[in-house]
Amino acid sequence: MTVQSILQVLRRRIIAILTTIVVAAVCGVIAVLLLESAIALKSAHRKLELDANRILKTADDILDESHAVMSAMNASQNPPCSTAEFIFLRKLIFSSEYFRDAGHIRNGRIECSVSLGTENLPRTQFEPVASFIDGLSIYKDFSPYHPHDEDVFGLQMGDMYLVIDPGLASRLNLVTPNRFLTMTDAYSGRSFHPGRSMPAIQGVISDRNWEARLGNTLFVTRCSNRYLNCVTTFISIPDVLLAKRNLLPAYVTIGGLTGGLFGFLFSLLCQRGRSMAQQLRRAIRKEKLRVVYQPIVDLATGRIVGAEALVRWTNESGIDVGPDVFVKLAEERGFVGSITKFVLRQALSDFHESLCTHPTFRLSVNVAAADLTDPTFLPALDRAIELASVPAGRLAIEITESSTVRSRIAIETIHRLRQRGHAVHIDDFGTGYSNLAYLHDLSVDAIKIDKTFVQAIGTDSVVFAILPQILSIAEALKLEVIVEGVETFLQARYFVDMGKRVLAQGWLFGRPVSAEELNRLLTEDAQGIADLQKKRGPILYMPPAVKDGTT
Repeated sequence: MTVQSILQVLRRRIIAILTTIVVAAVCGVIAVLLLESAIALKSAHRKLELDANRILKTADDILDESHAVMSAMNASQNPPCSTAEFIFLRKLIFSSEYFRDAGHIRNGRIECSVSLGTENLPRTQFEPVASFIDGLSIYKDFSPYHPHDEDVFGLQMGDMYLVIDPGLASRLNLVTPNRFLTMTDAYSGRSFHPGRSMPAIQGVISDRNWEARLGNTLFVTRCSNRYLNCVTTFISIPDVLLAKRNLLPAYVTIGGLTGGLFGFLFSLLCQRGRSMAQQLRRAIRKEKLRVVYQPIVDLATGRIVGAEALVRWTNESGIDVGPDVFVKLAEERGFVGSITKFVLRQALSDFHESLCTHPTFRLSVNVAAADLTDPTFLPALDRAIELASVPAGRLAIEITESSTVRSRIAIETIHRLRQRGHAVHIDDFGTGYSNLAYLHDLSVDAIKIDKTFVQAIGTDSVVFAILPQILSIAEALKLEVIVEGVETFLQARYFVDMGKRVLAQGWLFGRPVSAEELNRLLTEDAQGIADLQKKRGPILYMPPAVKDGTT
């Protein structure tokens, strides 16, 4: 790529990242504001409920006490409007926190009262605004008791009346514009509202427990279980939100920073994923992948009898990416077949001479699950074999257990590979899929025992107890056995003592090396393992204790 094209790519990536950050920051601000609004409205709704229940309880308590007081007043044997009766009534109202006067009333006219006596009485004929089934009537406007132009309410039962404390409405906050007490006449069904008139919301007052959001207002109504009275509390939604306006800068800051950080991380992840996939595609196209080879030895002789081709990749930043990462990425993006075909071509090119001159040497190549169902895989394999001019039997195909159970096409591909002369190995054997019948149906040539079983040698792990059974299955089916991950003399000695031909690979015999290094080792190995130990030693070293079983 030219410098200009690189700069253009960087510019596009920076613009994409900045755009993502800005959009995410805006979304973060909106999300925080919406969340805070929801929390504020929920809190306001809860407060409305608490206020409604509190006022309703007080109203019920007033009615409860009024029944008790007025029952006592009507049961009095004192002469009406007498001094004895005034003394009796005065004791009743003075012991109550809700009432401030009492007396006689007949046909809506006050005949006498504790505070006014029998003189200077109002000439008004009062009309009740509501009546309850138990005979209790309610008056809304008792003119002689007006403090500061507030309504004064009276209660009548029989010929007796009580005046409710005029300051009670203020103590209950009924005079504020967001609390509303409704009482219903048991006979006419008409409701009245003790307190100031609220014509804008009278139409939404309900005679049952009710709550709603109408327009920009929240309403909560709670009704008594004993009396025909309800309390409605309400609040303007803009008022709720404006109460939090002093916290708005903090919300904007928190939301913006959180959203921006998320956008930045998200853009990095997206760029990283796309960049890795793009770099990997370019590496495949330009054949920038590398293939290394790990030797496979015969434990009985210590000689090299094969090698497994392993793909490696260093990205454009000079970072080595593990095959478990980039091969999986290629599988997810659907181009893993390109990697497989590259490895086939490269491995056969690296060892076409050795495969022809060393009759006991065999090369193994891993094939992905998707390759087995890819119609282009077998033709590509045939072309690579033909181009390298090597016998098909010198190339073994390694497949994982899981890939063989995905479809019938995969199993058919395995049979076609064997018909062409290729040996087929089951890689990572024992990881959960295989059994005797399964292996028999596949007709494979060898199994590669997973390293987890090898690592369990010499331990009390139950995994180790399964190892003899796996070897027995292989012997019954006449399958070749290759063990992976051999790293210690103890592990190698275990298989030598079995008295059966077992092939092995692992760090004890050699790490993955370049084609040049492995070809050189093959040449040296042809001269004898003893000479190799004297000349080279470390990469392929079969200790005598393992080889001849003397210890």
